[in-house]
Amino acid sequence: MKRSAHLEKIEKEIGRLTPKDQLRLVEKLAHQLRTHNLAAKKELSWDKLYGLGKGLWKGEDGQEYVDRLREDR
Repeated sequence: MKRSAHLEKIEKEIGRLTPKDQLRLVEKLAHQLRTHNLAAKKELSWDKLYGLGKGLWKGEDGQEYVDRLREDR
């Protein structure tokens, strides 16, 4: 079954629920999403960021770059 057809079927079933049951379903889904997102959060590692922008300021002094950005404000 195609994904869109599957979703349409689910939406029809949800439409048959009472507003109270629809609200319970929304709360349950929100809880699942919150739990999943919290579990999916990964610890950031500063080591992985090292060197990411090395080509960005090639040949430009860092202080001059910052000064230029401040002037643009």
